[in-house]
Amino acid sequence: MQLQQAREELDRLGVQTLVVTFEGREAAREYLEETRMFWPLLVDTERRLYRAYDMHAARLRHLWGFATMRAYGREALRGRFPRIPRADTAQQGGNVLIDPAGVVRLHHVGRGPADRPTVGSVLAARARWPVS
Repeated sequence: MQLQQAREELDRLGVQTLVVTFEGREAAREYLEETRMFWPLLVDTERRLYRAYDMHAARLRHLWGFATMRAYGREALRGRFPRIPRADTAQQGGNVLIDPAGVVRLHHVGRGPADRPTVGSVLAARARWPVS
């Protein structure tokens, strides 16, 4: 959600965002409606991209630890409640920022649902791209 709020800045910097899910098409469609996400969503049910970027199973303490409960609490206060998961809740997610030359400038594997890089760190990684 934080990246969606920074959409204008990302667009200005030429960052093209793609969201990846391992859940099926129906769940992906529901997610798009629920979040009102405007970026393309790639369905990777075989999890090839997840494996390619070393995103495997998270540890139980990261899935249901303090940071996760705090993040869910903050979302609940904003009126956004997590949906009941249908798929593998242990699958790690993350963020990968790749420059136009194909160089990975940011690679963050989340240890749990609440572990994401800040928008500032994404923008800082973008600032390190060579000028074209």
